Amino acid sequence: MASEDPSNFQDFLPLMAHKLGGEGLMSELCNGFNLLMDSSKGVITFESLKRNSALLGLESLSDDDLWSMLREGDFDGDGALNQMEFCVLMFRLSPELMEESEFWLEDALQHELKNYH
Repeated sequence: MASEDPSNFQDFLPLMAHKLGGEGLMSELCNGFNLLMDSSKGVITFESLKRNSALLGLESLSDDDLWSMLREGDFDGDGALNQMEFCVLMFRLSPELMEESEFWLEDALQHELKNYH
């Protein structure tokens, strides 16, 4: 995001994942979505993101940054983020969590293979 210095970004998702586990993390992501969404539309719009961004410590982001976030996560092209798009975006913005997810998947597959035999 343009106005944010990447070296100042602190990625809390991996810490949350370790403390809360997978289900707890998803629950917290859903809570974050609910804080940011436009309650009348059920999605995160630019206006709701701008209005509620301070709740998540994002008040320093410029309008361009907020639009960039929306565009990056908006897979269906409707100009807003639904809950799934928001959760996917949060994972994509967390490189460490993405790396760890490969380990979790591999571990789960190995566990399933052991149970299969």
